[in-house]
Amino acid sequence: MPLEIRDGGLDDPQVIAMLKFHYDTSVAVTPLCSAHVFDLTRLKAGDMSFWSAWDGTTLRGTGALKRMDAEQGEVKSMHTLQAARRSGVGRAMLTHIMARARAMGLKRLNLETGSFEFFAPARALYARHGFVECPPFSGYKPDPHSTFMTREI
Repeated sequence: MPLEIRDGGLDDPQVIAMLKFHYDTSVAVTPLCSAHVFDLTRLKAGDMSFWSAWDGTTLRGTGALKRMDAEQGEVKSMHTLQAARRSGVGRAMLTHIMARARAMGLKRLNLETGSFEFFAPARALYARHGFVECPPFSGYKPDPHSTFMTREI
């Protein structure tokens, strides 16, 4: 069955559990002052768009887009179920987010991810999709534990 990316899902128990795991893991491996992961409440805010990726009835991944202004957005809450990693879920979600951002009229996407080995697969995924390192943006401060990336879309 092909992967289906659905709008929303923030009330689904599988989505809630995955986002809790994503949040808890990110906070556990990142120094507290450097953890920029959003919790469920923040993902429900009006400046957010959220998607969930499904294989039938099984949740495979999540992704979100925070609208920063009329031309820029920030990729947030990208997470793939461990058993589904390296199967194209992250690629599909990132491609979906970029397409939806373009449809919203955005011209640039930014993101922040960890700078250490735990986040190396995420940085590689973003780089394969044209993201390049950049200075901190939108209120972020320089941080040795963060990598900031951007790309025009």
